[in-house]
Amino acid sequence: MKILRLATRKSALALWQSEHVAARLRAAHPGLEVQLVPMSTRGDQVLDRSLAAIGGKGLFLKELEVAMLAGAADAAVHSLKDVPMQLDAPFTLAAILERADPFDALVSNHYDSLSALPAGARVGTSALRRQAQLRACRPDLQLLDLRGNVNTRLARLDDGGFDAIILACAGLQRLGFSQRIRSRLIAPQWLPAVAQGAIAIESRADASAVIALLAGLDHRDSRRCVEAERAMNRALHGSCHVPVAAHATLSAAGLHLVGLVGDVATGKVIRAEADAAADQADALGQRVADALFAQGAGALLQAYVSE
Repeated sequence: MKILRLATRKSALALWQSEHVAARLRAAHPGLEVQLVPMSTRGDQVLDRSLAAIGGKGLFLKELEVAMLAGAADAAVHSLKDVPMQLDAPFTLAAILERADPFDALVSNHYDSLSALPAGARVGTSALRRQAQLRACRPDLQLLDLRGNVNTRLARLDDGGFDAIILACAGLQRLGFSQRIRSRLIAPQWLPAVAQGAIAIESRADASAVIALLAGLDHRDSRRCVEAERAMNRALHGSCHVPVAAHATLSAAGLHLVGLVGDVATGKVIRAEADAAADQADALGQRVADALFAQGAGALLQAYVSE
């Protein structure tokens, strides 16, 4: 191949991630021309309702997948946390790049930590897993919906609409906003979204030449970690409709995974963790999901599925 076309969303973060992938590909394959194909998705266009209300995070992928099927793009760059747990049959995750900071950040113009927020403080986030964990540790806070790209969310904070907001560290760091991070919300006390911080490249499963070009960008250890998290989420039938969080780490001893299911209304949080060999990501995810179900996670999840 002489030209590779990468479909991408039009947000500043999506374009940064796609340019990063393009630079990596050009360095690995001198002479390869990499073109970006920026596209708007329904997930970007509808900002006055939660993702759960308008169909889920798959809305960030659909137009990009249509472009690949139509031959208008060869691959698509995604934040892996936005990718559904089960891809449609024609597609595959050809590469998962080395994971960046997986954790969430507290962003505020006045307060340095969650504990420093006064009672009744207004905290912006639309993510159910963040809302559930906030309710568990600070039931006295006002939780307000906040959607939009990183710049939009920061602007709404700066306009005085919130006392603090919760954003992904990786997105802030990639866009040059590291200085806005007042504190990192880290495991085991706080768990991030499944696969947060990882960039994935999707392609058609039958595009062997494209997959071969992308193979060198795949980071095995990161893939193993996010596969464990995604396996847990699949077993829980999780999505943006339910408060599920997870974090996997890999060491010489193997994989370690901790998972969480929460309830926004009550602040109840159920946690489980387990270990496995490095090549047993799927089995580990299933094991942690089973442990969560054994503690009553099914009842919590059913309440959201029924809504």
